[in-house]
Amino acid sequence: MMMNKISTVTDLDRKVIPAERWNIPRIELLRRGFPLIFLVVLVAVFTAMSRRFLSLDNLSTVLEQGTVLLVAALGMTFIIMAGSIDISVGAIVAVSALVAAVTSNTLGAWAIIPAIAVGAMCGCLNGLLLAVGKVPSFIATMGTMVVYRGLVLYFTRGAPVSIENDGFLDAYSGISYGIPHEVVIGLALAAVAWCIINYTVFGREVRAIGGGERVSILTGIPVRRVKILMYVLLGALCGMAGLLQGARTMAATSQLGLGLELDVIAAVVVGGTPLTGGLGSIMNTMLGVLIITLLSSGMNMGGVDPYFQNIIKGFVLVTAVFITIDRKKIGIIK
Repeated sequence: MMMNKISTVTDLDRKVIPAERWNIPRIELLRRGFPLIFLVVLVAVFTAMSRRFLSLDNLSTVLEQGTVLLVAALGMTFIIMAGSIDISVGAIVAVSALVAAVTSNTLGAWAIIPAIAVGAMCGCLNGLLLAVGKVPSFIATMGTMVVYRGLVLYFTRGAPVSIENDGFLDAYSGISYGIPHEVVIGLALAAVAWCIINYTVFGREVRAIGGGERVSILTGIPVRRVKILMYVLLGALCGMAGLLQGARTMAATSQLGLGLELDVIAAVVVGGTPLTGGLGSIMNTMLGVLIITLLSSGMNMGGVDPYFQNIIKGFVLVTAVFITIDRKKIGIIK
């Protein structure tokens, strides 16, 4: 009888343990594969809604529309991986576009230098407020967002600044061999960002700070310097994004980049980079950018009310955070 009992328990354990071992990988698999699964679902739904959705013209337009978002989201990936945030992205894009518009008539394509320099300076100020001033990133960037947007309004007085230099427009919004220049620039910057995250000390330090800032300090990582540098990097990329946006619209306006910060943060988070930091990748951010851009394009083609589109984007963001967040690494949710 005893032998039979032991045999029964052992059989029961054998039935339970494999189930537990299978459940955990399945949840992890869903969490990691959510961006790609969601992208496939979006393509299927919008293709069913409109036959023009998968046309070459529409896909080319989607890639062009997504480039500005991608360039800014590359920088935001570093920030969120380190456990911080920046909501002044759209305002920095507007400031940089204004600088590019003003200088393009005299510098032509070389207007890229002042545009990126101004973006980097804006990012540097954000980094100094966070790393030296000890101001929380959300509060610091919320304040600078108002300042940067105010500067654009002050200098433009609400009127658009046109960009008419042919050399500038050809360089950043032209097409060669059927491929838009801005798409090539965006993909090149994504490759550089991918290399920085995966093959440089700076990339490993950013990931380490997001995983545990106190531990990073104890292990000798120059946390303050790394934080300033990653905000400078984001600012420079926003400068590039502003230049590309100005080239597309052939003007810089005070409304340019308005609300872009929501799309940028959504793209990074939907791509699978958790707001808690420590994890993330450029490839996931590219998936997130595709999701956000296809979502907007599909809803426009489907005739969804523009105001209701923001509700859907917000719902997608919350759902993505709920699914992709790794709760095992979080003790307390505040």
